[in-house]
Amino acid sequence: MLAQTLDTHPWNYQWHPEVWLLVVSLTVAYVYMVRVIGPRAVGAGNQVVSRGNVISFVGAMLMLWVASDWPIHDIGEDYLYSAHMLQHMMLTYFLPPLALMATPTWLMRVLVGDGRVYRTVAFLAKPVIAGVLFNAAIIVTHVPVVVNTSVDNGPLHYSLHLMVVLLSLLMWMPVVGPLPELQMTPLGKCIYLFLQSVVPTIPAAWLTFANGAVYSTYDQPVRVWGMSVVDDQQLAGAIMKVGGSVFLWSIVIFLFFRRFAAGYAHEHDYRRAAQMPTAEITGHDEAPLTTEQVEREFARSPVAPGDGRT
Repeated sequence: MLAQTLDTHPWNYQWHPEVWLLVVSLTVAYVYMVRVIGPRAVGAGNQVVSRGNVISFVGAMLMLWVASDWPIHDIGEDYLYSAHMLQHMMLTYFLPPLALMATPTWLMRVLVGDGRVYRTVAFLAKPVIAGVLFNAAIIVTHVPVVVNTSVDNGPLHYSLHLMVVLLSLLMWMPVVGPLPELQMTPLGKCIYLFLQSVVPTIPAAWLTFANGAVYSTYDQPVRVWGMSVVDDQQLAGAIMKVGGSVFLWSIVIFLFFRRFAAGYAHEHDYRRAAQMPTAEITGHDEAPLTTEQVEREFARSPVAPGDGRT
C-alpha cells in the first residue's frame, strides 16, 4: 500500500531521520572541537576559527541536508535521474570544498595526526592519485547496473554516496584543503580543475545522445512534471556537463585573476597616487646638497675625452 501511494503521489513528504541525525551529530562534533579542543590546540590568545570557517560549515551542513532529504533525495531516487544528478553534483562539487574550507588547519592536524593516517591522506591527496580515484568513481556510479541496483539496495546506495563524498574530499584537498603542504600552486590548481571538467564529458554525452532509457529503474509510468525518460536523461547530462564545467571554470578564472592579475589595475593606472612619492617632491630632501658637495663629486668622477672639462 505504501509503495502504491508513493508511486501515484511522488511529492508525498517523507521524513528521513538518519539525515537529520547526521547533520545534528556533525554540528555537535564541530562545536565541541571548536569550543573545547580548539583553545588547547592553538594556544591562549590565538583565533580558533575564522568567520569564513563558520560560514563554510553552515553552508556545508545546509548542502548536506538539502541533497540528502526530501524532496531531492526521494524524487532523485525513484522518479527523475536529473534530480539524482543534481544531488550528485551537490555532494561532489559543492559540499566537499565547503567542508574543507570550514576546517581550520589545527582541526585537520588533530584529526589526521602526524603518523600513518597523515601519510595515507597525504598520499591519496596527491593530485594525480586523487584525480584518478575521483573520476573512476564518477564513471562507476554511472554504470547502469550499479545505478539500477543501488536504487533498490539501501546499504549499497548510501555506501556509494559515502565513497563519492570521501573521494571528492580528496580531490578538493590540493585546491582548498586546510593543510598548506598538500596544496598546489595557483597555476597548478587551474590546470588541475580544468582537467576535472574533462572526464565527466563521457557519461554526460552518453546520457544526452541516448535514444532509449539508459536506466530501467527510472522508466516509471508516473512522470514528474510530465518529463519523458529521454528528456530526463538529457537534462541530467546537461546538469553534469554544463553545471559542473561552469562551476569548475569559474573557480579557475577566479584563481587565475587573483594570482596573476592582482596588481594589474594599480600598475596600469594613468592617475597619480593620492600622495606624491617623497623623492619627487622638490626641495624636501632630508639633507639638501651644497655647492661644495656637488663640486667634490664632480672632482671624483673621471674625465671623459671631449666632455669639455679641464
